[in-house]
Order: sequence, then C-alpha cells, then structure tokens
Amino acid sequence: MTSESIISIFLGVGLAASAGFRIFLPLFALSLASHFGVWELNEHWQWLGSMFAVITLGIATVIELLAYFIPWVDNMLDSAALPLAGIAGTAVMVSTIADLDPVVTWSLAIIAGGGTATAIKGASATGRLTSSLSTGGLANPIISTVESGTALVVTTASIFAPILAVILVIVILCFIFYIYRKMQPKLKNK
Repeated sequence: MTSESIISIFLGVGLAASAGFRIFLPLFALSLASHFGVWELNEHWQWLGSMFAVITLGIATVIELLAYFIPWVDNMLDSAALPLAGIAGTAVMVSTIADLDPVVTWSLAIIAGGGTATAIKGASATGRLTSSLSTGGLANPIISTVESGTALVVTTASIFAPILAVILVIVILCFIFYIYRKMQPKLKNK
C-alpha cells in the first residue's frame, strides 16, 4: 500500500464522517476539489468534478443546510438521511481511494465509509430527536449549527489535511461512544 493510498483512505473516512452530519456538503466539497484540481478522483468518478455536478451539489448543500434549521423538518430529514448518509459515506470513500484492488476498495468503502457516516448520522438524529422532545424543537437550530460547523471543519480538513481529518473523526466517534455509555445506564433503568 502506497502513501497515496493511505492518504486517499484518510480523505474518504473524513468525508464519510462529514456525510454523517450533512449528506451533500462533503460531496459538494469533493466536487469543488476535483473541479479545481485539488484532488484527483478515480476514473469512474471524474464526472463529480464537472460544472454541472458542482452547481447541482452546491444547490443541494444550501437547501440541506437551511432545512436543518427548521424544527421538526430537521427530524423528518433525519429519517430520510439515515440510509442516505451510509450511501453517501460509501460513495465518497469509493470515489477517493487510489490504487487498491476493487474488493479492498469496496470493502473499505462500505465498512469504513458507510459505517462511519451511518454511526454519526444515527447519533445526531437521536440527539436531535431528544432535543425536539425536551425543548419542543427550540434548541434544534443550535444543534444544527454545531453539526453544520463540524461537517464543514471535518470536510475542509479532509481535503487539505487528511491525517488531521482522521484524528477529528476518531475524536468525534469517541465522543459519541462516551455519550452512549453515559446514557446506557439510564436506558436500562426505564
């Protein structure tokens, strides 16, 4: 495995984690990076760097970011976004991995990409649902701001500093695991 392959895996994991927060933001960023020659995609994913893809994903990103600021609409989006996050995480991972056997590429994409995105989306959807039930949705825009900001930071780090992005993803997953462990005794008592 070359250093380019390792960096491409780090990029994919970082973007997949971002897809767990916002589906279109990492795809849009990857599209921009490809369009401007910052990152070269696999030959089957070159279309992602087209101007049409940049514009389409840009519009979808803006709509998604704004929609998450509307209480209760954000909960409906989470319902649809949970399976889509896994697909987006897999897609960004498979599009970035360089010089690996297709079986290894797809295995990594499904497990590391789709798995990471789904875990993060599941945790954020649960947090938002809890917020909706406990505050009537009033705190949801704050949660959306934190999620969007985290997605932006991890996406930017993924493209420009993939090693830093993987570290951020590990911190995020550890935080999610910590919160889950703290809540587990409360769930058993109910």
